[in-house]
Amino acid sequence: MDKIEITKASRFSGEVVSPPDKSISHRAVMLSSIARGKGVVRNFLRAQDTETTMQAFRALGIEIEDSGDKLVIHGKGLHGLREASDVIDCGNSGTTMRLLAGVLSANPFFSVLTGDRSLRSRPMKRVIKPLSLMGAHISGRDGNRFAPLAISGGELTPISYTMPIASAQVKSSILLAGLYTEGITIVKEPAKSRDHTERMLPAFGAELTSDRLTVTVRGNRELSSQDITVPGDFSSAAFFMVAAIVIPGAEVLLKNVGINPTRTGLISVLQSMGADITVLNTRSVSGEPVADISCRGTTGLKAADVPRAIVPSLIDEFPILCVAAARAEGTTEIRGAEELRVKESDRITAMATELAKMGVVVEEYPDGLKIRGSDTLSGTEVHSHGDHRIAMSLAVAGLTASGVTTVHGARAVDISFPGFFSLIRGLTA
Repeated sequence: MDKIEITKASRFSGEVVSPPDKSISHRAVMLSSIARGKGVVRNFLRAQDTETTMQAFRALGIEIEDSGDKLVIHGKGLHGLREASDVIDCGNSGTTMRLLAGVLSANPFFSVLTGDRSLRSRPMKRVIKPLSLMGAHISGRDGNRFAPLAISGGELTPISYTMPIASAQVKSSILLAGLYTEGITIVKEPAKSRDHTERMLPAFGAELTSDRLTVTVRGNRELSSQDITVPGDFSSAAFFMVAAIVIPGAEVLLKNVGINPTRTGLISVLQSMGADITVLNTRSVSGEPVADISCRGTTGLKAADVPRAIVPSLIDEFPILCVAAARAEGTTEIRGAEELRVKESDRITAMATELAKMGVVVEEYPDGLKIRGSDTLSGTEVHSHGDHRIAMSLAVAGLTASGVTTVHGARAVDISFPGFFSLIRGLTA
């Protein structure tokens, strides 16, 4: 069914093993495919977006054995990919399309990348421009603004590029293209975006340095396959984190959560609101920091002051932060999030529209929202806008609302978190 009914939770307790990290799962398949040798990826996320990346590299000639508990990827090196026999469908995954564009720009054959209606409406000029400066031949729809993308790969040259917006996808696409050049490619960011690519590349043997907002990679160095264990996804854990703090008496332990510092701005904001959140048992898994996170129901949450500088580290958590703000005393203002206008949906308008249906007073800005917290939310008919994070955020809001909240478009959660609603039922049973 494409809709699900949520009722107010009187209980929300238990342990949750966070599903594997989506961003790292994508990158593990990509780097293993263009490295030499047999690589192993454990704890790979089984979701539509990541399966799309795996199928894309199979189409490009990479053998990937899938035994259920792990992937064995037979990498062919930087120059081992072959031309696909058909258009490559990236589904709903911007990560797949943008990062793959960087790789294919340097491979001497023709490729076409397309996706679903949502992906075909997301901006692609931001990645076409720097790749074109490197010598790539890429054409997109509507003056290179949108997919489908037609790529005639060939020899690239290194560049020094200052990004106008912080984007891990654009940064990673340039770095992957830079692997194929003779020389050093430099990427400068206006703010720190997630750094999974920078952490993973050196493990594969790339010569990469990262100094605050500048990343450099030296090209023409073959990569060597590795064994990778994907940590738990912080963005997926965030829904349970917020549910736990807004439901009275709740107590949830989130296990094996990646706490990469470029991803965990939400914890700082929630703790500033008075949330009872404790990070436990910090450790390292395949070069990424991982921990368990204890979350308890918190009374008297206060509105947050969300600094613009922290927004890039919680950009995917914006929808669920809006739910926390809706249950906090006072007014929370989140600005500097204009990038959310061009995600799977316009997440700013989507959250403003749907929370207003539930009785929340929301003011919309071009780059964010002002949310006045409320003691009560009203269950009603809400819509996911085809966006997995909107669907899950509205479901969490429904756990604190009177009456029944019906989330339409609930099937969108399969993009990143197919087991989400089953876990919700288990914690509220």
